[in-house]
Amino acid sequence: MLTAGDEYPIHQTPEPIAFSGSDRNFYDRYFFNGYSDDGKTFFAAAMGVYPHLNIIDGAVSVWREGKQSSIFLSRPLNMERMDTFVGPLSVTVLEPLKRIRLKLEETDGIALDVEFTGRAFPIEEPRFTRRIGPRMMMDLTRMTQNGRWAGKLRIDGKEFPVDPKSWSGTRDRSWGVRPIGAPDAQPSIPPVPPQFYWIWAPTNFPNASLFYHVNHDEHGDAWNTRTSISPDGAPQGAGIHLGDVNMDVRYAKGTRRMASATLSAMDPSGRQHTVDFEPMGTFLMKGIGYGHSKYRHGVFQGDQLMKAREDYDTTSAAWSELENLHIQEIVRATHKGPDGLGAVGFGAYEQLFLGKHAPSGFKDILDGAA
Repeated sequence: MLTAGDEYPIHQTPEPIAFSGSDRNFYDRYFFNGYSDDGKTFFAAAMGVYPHLNIIDGAVSVWREGKQSSIFLSRPLNMERMDTFVGPLSVTVLEPLKRIRLKLEETDGIALDVEFTGRAFPIEEPRFTRRIGPRMMMDLTRMTQNGRWAGKLRIDGKEFPVDPKSWSGTRDRSWGVRPIGAPDAQPSIPPVPPQFYWIWAPTNFPNASLFYHVNHDEHGDAWNTRTSISPDGAPQGAGIHLGDVNMDVRYAKGTRRMASATLSAMDPSGRQHTVDFEPMGTFLMKGIGYGHSKYRHGVFQGDQLMKAREDYDTTSAAWSELENLHIQEIVRATHKGPDGLGAVGFGAYEQLFLGKHAPSGFKDILDGAA
């Protein structure tokens, strides 16, 4: 059961705010992405609160036609979880579970001031619980919402209007336990080879939102997954859950990058749906701290405000570098439904493929597709 309190970074357990507890690796995070429907411009942002590390950090990254630029920020939390700002970056809840303002005052040439309006009530994804041997790796809850963006962004002197008629995206709130900050120095016994197969593909269609995610183990068995459609304006619990789901991923030869993919599923009335995903550009998630070697989430960056900028050419970034495995492909999605119905939409096809995965033919940590 989600409540307005779940909009704020004050959770203490993987449960909604009605419950409380503690863990060293507890976190509470905002995530955002937004994209123009011509596929030329994309931005993403993250802000994380780590109560037991006493750190808050955030990042904003703008991608445009293969060039990606990021601002990283970190400061001591000072035990105040409701202060959702990191220097020039702030997140403001305008209307819980519906409207959010994301603002970065100009920092090293990058600025944005945008407002997100949800298209339907957020969905609550199934709780993610995963152990490596006896050790808990993940235990978290996430809510996800598609919406429209309005405002403006600026990069290196060039300003881009963000018009809700042509800009959509996704935001999520997740909280619970996952690896953050300095890695655990104590090795697992016995050692377990790293393995993580993850797809997350929230997609905006003209009148509805599609949500799909899956975690597979090395055999291709799903340990967490859901596929659903939320019509615009749908209240809590009104999403349509799809069954008999299959995601057919075609990889670029010699890599683990998705070259194209097709989702097939059945609605509750037994009617077939397919969605074809076509990449339009690659966004590196390290640009907002995910897996970054220096600015990863929760790492201590000093007892004062830290600010840094990095720039990437995503067209030449090697897919096989560990920092570059976690990406969001900006995608055009084509839905084919029953009775000849269909629509074209846009979304972010997130992938993180590490280690073995029998259905894909991956036999090692970083071997590519045949």
